[in-house]
Amino acid sequence: MSESMITKQAIATGFKQLMKEKTFDKITILDITKTCGLNRQTFYYHFQDKYELLNWIFYNEVILVLTKDLSLDTWPDNLFHMLTVMKENDTFYRNAINHSFQEEFRNYLLTISEELFCSIIDHIKVNYSMPEEDQKFLYRFLSYGVVDSIVYWVKEGMVRSPFELKKHIVSIVNECKMYATKHPTTLL
Repeated sequence: MSESMITKQAIATGFKQLMKEKTFDKITILDITKTCGLNRQTFYYHFQDKYELLNWIFYNEVILVLTKDLSLDTWPDNLFHMLTVMKENDTFYRNAINHSFQEEFRNYLLTISEELFCSIIDHIKVNYSMPEEDQKFLYRFLSYGVVDSIVYWVKEGMVRSPFELKKHIVSIVNECKMYATKHPTTLL
């Protein structure tokens, strides 16, 4: 791991520790640098502000986990891994999503899930004729449903286990896929 990455990780760790004690809005750059034992100049060398830091953490802990070797076969396991990472850092993610970063996080996940579900729909339509309008409706329906379920899970305190949430999401997606293959022209 490069020295820059080690420093970024140290800053992120300090920031996540602070998020257990304070809301995002109450944390200052001075708080972060004191917690990490670094100076402000070092922080600003690596991050423009705390929003960029939060974005970096989301990207590295959630988005990369979800998208690693993403395929029709791997998405359920990737989803489970992502939910597990979030659950292990539940205070941080609840604080971040409830107090500051909900829309950015949601938009990240929507972009990825729309691409994934578009691939799933493309796979379905190989064997079945499905109008383009129905395809768009189905992949948007699945994307928004999955993403908003995850955001709701976080906002409500992550009561369900990551495995249980993954199981429900995968089950619903599979049911939608089965419906789409049985009724490819009656979605709308």
